Amino acid sequence: MSLRTTAVTGEIESYINFNFLSEDTFLKNLLNEAAALNFPSISISPQQGAFLQFLLRAAGAKYVLEIGSLAGYSAITMAKVLPKDGKLISLEIEKSHAEFIRKKADEAGLGDIIEVVNEEAVNFLKSYRPPFQFDLIFIDADKESYPGYLNFSIQLLRKGGIVIADNALAWGLVCNDKPVEKNEEVKSIRKFNDAISSDKRLQSCLLTIGDGMAMGVKL
Repeated sequence: MSLRTTAVTGEIESYINFNFLSEDTFLKNLLNEAAALNFPSISISPQQGAFLQFLLRAAGAKYVLEIGSLAGYSAITMAKVLPKDGKLISLEIEKSHAEFIRKKADEAGLGDIIEVVNEEAVNFLKSYRPPFQFDLIFIDADKESYPGYLNFSIQLLRKGGIVIADNALAWGLVCNDKPVEKNEEVKSIRKFNDAISSDKRLQSCLLTIGDGMAMGVKL
C-alpha cells in the first residue's frame, strides 16, 4: 500500500509495455501509415488502448461515442472488443482523416461497427438523438470545447455509463500558472477537470496513464 503514486521510470514503462499491451500489428501499421501521410503523432498510447479495452469488456459495453478520432487508432482499438452488433460513432472534423478511418475500419473488418461522422462535433451533438444511450464516451478533440463536450456526454450516457477525456494533465502543464504556448488549451482542460470532478451527476477520478485520463461514471 502506498499514499503516493509510484513514479514511472523508463524501466517500469518498458515492463508495462512488454507485459500489458494489446496493440497488434494492424494498429502498429495504422500508425506508420498515418505518419507517412503526415497525420499529427498525437494518438493515444498503447497503454491507454489496453485500458480502454479492459474497461469496455468489464462494462459489457455495446455503444461507444468517440469525439475526435484523428487516424482512427483509438476507434479501432475500442471497436475490436465490442460485440458484433455493437456500434462506435466516430466524430472527426477533417474530411481526409474521416476517409482514412473508414478505409482502415473496413480493412480491420469493423466497417459495420464503426460509423464515421465527418462533421463539427458541437454542431452535430446539438441535435444528435440516437435510439440508444452510450455505455462509454471518449473525448479527445479540440481542448477549448472540452467543457461543452462534457455536458453533451452526460445527456447521452446511460446510468452507469462512463465518460473519459484524454490529455487531462495538459501535457504536464495542468498545474502551471505561467503563460505557455498552449495557454488557452490548458485553461480549458482545467475548466473541464473542475467540471467533471464537481458535477453531482458523476463520480469521477483521474488516471495518470499517458497524458492523463479524467473519468466520470454517471450516477
